[in-house]
Amino acid sequence: MTVREDRAEKGKRELVCIGCPLGCMITVTCKDGQILTVSGNTCKKGDQYARNEVTNPERMVTTTVRLADRPHETVSVKSERSIPKEKIFDFVKALKMVEVKAPVHISDVILSDVAGTGVAAVATVNRL
Repeated sequence: MTVREDRAEKGKRELVCIGCPLGCMITVTCKDGQILTVSGNTCKKGDQYARNEVTNPERMVTTTVRLADRPHETVSVKSERSIPKEKIFDFVKALKMVEVKAPVHISDVILSDVAGTGVAAVATVNRL
């Protein structure tokens, strides 16, 4: 894995792990664009989280879309899977233009390939 240049300041990056409830303080040491060490984690999830965060950070996105014909109601949606962190604002902006008609059911695809990410936005609630 190659470290993104803008992610590894002075060869060391400190993170709070979100891989499990422990919230370990993790230190990632890099040199010449490569990860040398990951320390501070107490489980495998921490090691994987730190490596991903330094090389290719991704996040799940949650937001809402308007319900057609009901001006004060919305439907909560989330990304089907994690997307690159730098695409979050594009993802949300694309969904601001979307209106859906009821009924909507949990897991219904609201918009596929949102903002060119290849990831769909899916409903997280039922609206009848």
